[in-house]
Amino acid sequence: MWFNRKKNNRSGRQVRTNVLDVKMRSGPLREARNRLLALAAGVVFGTVFGLYLLWRAGEALLDQFVYHNADFAIERIDVQTDGTIPLDQLRRWSGVRLGQNLIGLDLVGVQRNLELVSMLDTVSVERILPQTLRIRVHERTPLAQVDVPHLDGNNGVSMMVYELDAQGHVMQPLNGADNNVPLLGLDNSLPVIVWTNLAELVPGRRLDSPQLQAALRLITLFKRSPMSGLEDLRQMDVSGPGVIHVTTGQGGQVVFGLDDPEQALRRWRAIYDWGFQRGKTIARIDLALENDVPVNWVTLDAVPAIPTSPAREFKRLKTTKPTNYRRKNV
Repeated sequence: MWFNRKKNNRSGRQVRTNVLDVKMRSGPLREARNRLLALAAGVVFGTVFGLYLLWRAGEALLDQFVYHNADFAIERIDVQTDGTIPLDQLRRWSGVRLGQNLIGLDLVGVQRNLELVSMLDTVSVERILPQTLRIRVHERTPLAQVDVPHLDGNNGVSMMVYELDAQGHVMQPLNGADNNVPLLGLDNSLPVIVWTNLAELVPGRRLDSPQLQAALRLITLFKRSPMSGLEDLRQMDVSGPGVIHVTTGQGGQVVFGLDDPEQALRRWRAIYDWGFQRGKTIARIDLALENDVPVNWVTLDAVPAIPTSPAREFKRLKTTKPTNYRRKNV
């Protein structure tokens, strides 16, 4: 018993000694670890602060030597277009002013300003250092128009005129929302498309209706078809399913299908020539049918000549210019 008690006392003293040794060693280790953490935090803070100072210094240098440098002030806005929109109007639409810094100019914003104009198809903007901004514009060519009647302030009927290009993009003419034309003063220089879904007539939007796309293709093909110059596409109703009802300048009615308009135009010309040789002209023809085409005839003496206004003739010549010709404003 005494031996065991003596042994236990010795073990207790040894345990206490080990605990003291561990406590004595953990103190310096904790201090060393805290010093390392403080040093690491100082290095991180110093690095971040140094980078911040470099960034601010770089900004100050850029402001002084680039963004506020008079050597990069815009002195010339070089605009070219392949259409007829005045160059001063294009410069105003771009939102760029002479004297702005060329380097700090937001080219994407300038391009977006111009692309929001429904009459423009593609736009490119680039810097020409040191002081020139170059803008190149490709305009949409109007192929047809849509007339939307509404009451004006004088309780009369006016027309809001929208134009369509060959792809079906809706365009608003140059005077924009003020393009309210009195009914008697309406100049249908382009074929008028009867369009019933007026909510879709949003400038810049592309109309994807199969009937409308077929009508626009028909207009394009008609200009170089055998019927060009003999008849005149005045109105095209695309509200019927699967067909296009065309009214000619002489009051004739022609029904087209949506497929193979080139063949339909050739058949129209062949039937037109047959009737002309017999002193007749077409009052109504249904070219949507492949066989046994029904035709109503009238005598040539009963058909009035196609009325042609100077504005209509000018726009016809403008829209039928050769495809390899590019008119440029410089």
